[in-house]
Amino acid sequence: MAKMWKGRFRGATHPLMEAFGQSISFDRELGRQDVAGSLAHAKMLAAAGLLTSGEHRAIRKGLAAIADDMAAGKFVFDPANEDIHMSVEAELTARIGAPARKLHTGRSRNDQVATDLRLWTRERQDALAERLRQVMLSLLAVAERERRLVIPGYTHLQRAQPVLLAQHLLAYVEMFDRDRGRLADARRRTNRLPLGAGALAGTTLPIDREAVRRELGFDGLCENSMDAVSDRDFAVETLSCLALIAVHASRLAEDVVLWATSEWGLVKLDDSWSTGSSIMPQKRNPDLLELVRGKTGRVIGALVALLTILKGLPMAYNRDLQEDKEPLFDAARTVGSSLECLAAFIPTLKFDEKRAAALLRDGFLDATVLAEYLVEKGLPFRTAHETVGNLVRLAEDSGRRLRELTGREMLAASPLLDAGVRRRLDPAKVPASYASAGSAGPAGVRRALAAWKKKLAK
Repeated sequence: MAKMWKGRFRGATHPLMEAFGQSISFDRELGRQDVAGSLAHAKMLAAAGLLTSGEHRAIRKGLAAIADDMAAGKFVFDPANEDIHMSVEAELTARIGAPARKLHTGRSRNDQVATDLRLWTRERQDALAERLRQVMLSLLAVAERERRLVIPGYTHLQRAQPVLLAQHLLAYVEMFDRDRGRLADARRRTNRLPLGAGALAGTTLPIDREAVRRELGFDGLCENSMDAVSDRDFAVETLSCLALIAVHASRLAEDVVLWATSEWGLVKLDDSWSTGSSIMPQKRNPDLLELVRGKTGRVIGALVALLTILKGLPMAYNRDLQEDKEPLFDAARTVGSSLECLAAFIPTLKFDEKRAAALLRDGFLDATVLAEYLVEKGLPFRTAHETVGNLVRLAEDSGRRLRELTGREMLAASPLLDAGVRRRLDPAKVPASYASAGSAGPAGVRRALAAWKKKLAK
């Protein structure tokens, strides 16, 4: 490993240490951000009189050429340079000579990597927020298309009450919107500039951190130099957001996996998103959904890994922080690709109306609305609950549905169960009577669809 600070050392680095300590194999991901930070830093150094105008021009031109090579995939990452910062500086030195040796004035790799990582994280937060928006739009499109379809709603994986499918899908829109809000909140704390904190104490040189902040689009400065180089809260927050996004995506995947089983038969998966079996010709496997579900473990693991790295670190910078990048990079890629696939997959779902109607027939899904009918007639809810429970037992024991009980049997349970109750005892029609705000009925769903369309169009 070529040391750029040879003065302190006489001997060469052991080859095993070189291999073990390098980060260029993964922090090359920060190449564009490293160049952007260096351009802003060089501009500030020139304004502060720490670079001549000629030196600044040479550095700017050299960094721009390096950025172009990176964008074109032509930049050669020399393994002799252990990280992205040394790679860029070494290449710049090779291209422009002596002026490059002044670029590191007033900064350390400690504040440099913190800046690079915040720039990278800020970009990914924005990109993931847009990916979430695309998934939400896909869910809205299917909810609009299937807005009249009634399906069983479940609690404890037992049929509970009839709901519109659109309400079920809109529940995930709500989840993903909270995820967008969390990313935006994390972004506000991410968007603080550490550059200028030096190794941990700042610098005696007349640098202008505010000028660099403005140039790089940060909202403010990291105010404490020691915290600036050691803080990775922004990465933990982002990973926490990613973990919860992955959990929500996994729950959505699990619902669709269940709906697509022969036992449910509620939805058919499109051929383009299904796979077959190597031995069973009839199989249509939901591999995408299973992978979305399974990859959640990787993302949660990344969060736990970074928390574990940070939990015992003394002030200020420690090399342990090199281990923050791979979990963050992997989690962002994993969640981003999962969301991209889901956004394309969701509109292809084909729901079976006849099967939905069949699923509504069993399970006494109209029991709750029957109890509420008695409440409307003046019966205390607990009494109504017990009365309907008795009727459910009667129907279950005799192999009938609630609406198949006779008028005499209804009246025997309660004189309030008059002929008008029959209008309530059709699970497919129950959602039409839901009246509370946010409920699973047509009126509430129409309002929610309109509101979400308006919000996501902005």
